[in-house]
Amino acid sequence: MRKSSLVLLVALGFSLSACGPKMITKEEAFPKMYAERPISVLVLPPMNETTAADAKEYYATTIAEPLSYGGYYVFPLEVTYEIMKAEGIYDTELLLNTPPQKFREYFGADSVLYIKILNWDTAYYVVGGHVKVSVEFLLRSTTTGEDLWKYDGTIIVDTSGGSGGAGGLAGLLIKIAITAVKTAATDYVPLAKQANSIALVSIPYGKYHPDFDTDRAAEVVIEKKVQEETE
Repeated sequence: MRKSSLVLLVALGFSLSACGPKMITKEEAFPKMYAERPISVLVLPPMNETTAADAKEYYATTIAEPLSYGGYYVFPLEVTYEIMKAEGIYDTELLLNTPPQKFREYFGADSVLYIKILNWDTAYYVVGGHVKVSVEFLLRSTTTGEDLWKYDGTIIVDTSGGSGGAGGLAGLLIKIAITAVKTAATDYVPLAKQANSIALVSIPYGKYHPDFDTDRAAEVVIEKKVQEETE
């Protein structure tokens, strides 16, 4: 009986660990970051894979600050984007097959960051709704052309409204109205910042951070999603 209980507990432990988030050290996840130790990052204009035409411009305002706080020199986005526009290559999709070494040649950057906006939208239905922002990141070396760091961040905010205590048809109508107002009023930029925070917590610290090269054993979650509910 005791042996059977032990087997059951071990099996349960494996089951729980399989369902939980996968933890791995930064050095195990991104060894090339520690090998190359890039100092500067050239952020390319985001690739917008959503139907929100203004997502690209809004999101671009959220990425430089957290990268800088992480210890990296970030080339001024406004200057970079203006140069690219002048050269007729503002669409990053056109640069996907460009050798990353070209960015070192033209800008002197150690690495280049590709960003895809996967979700920037609302889902609205009769009795509820939510707003979702999802971003994918790829940092590539301009020396070797290899991928150094890849991650994604997702934020989902539930905008479903309450009925205010009313029941029946009146309660349903109140809930629909509250959901519509909350969904429309949700600001995407703070959500994009939160999605950045989820992803960038995994990137090894850069040279200008006080904890540079001391975070090799720090554990990060791979393929993580975070949900936040509004009041």
